[in-house]
Amino acid sequence: MILSIRSRPILAAGALAFTLAASPALADDPPPANAQPLSQIIQTLEQQIDVAYFEEIEWNDGRWEVEYIGDDGRKREVHVDPTTAQITERN
Repeated sequence: MILSIRSRPILAAGALAFTLAASPALADDPPPANAQPLSQIIQTLEQQIDVAYFEEIEWNDGRWEVEYIGDDGRKREVHVDPTTAQITERN
């Protein structure tokens, strides 16, 4: 197959786009070895906050980000230290 000079940049861009799309997303490092189990962190949170139910729990930037619905029906978010299970930030 003979390709013109004009088609090579398009092929290169297509190959790059395919490579990026096929690559797995970069994940955060896992919780540290001395982290409390997530089940324990949830239990601690249930004692610290008025929670109706947990909506989402995500590991991000070295901490747990917990979205929940409070007993008053309002959506809230807290960030939790993985080793102490203490809330480090409230939103």
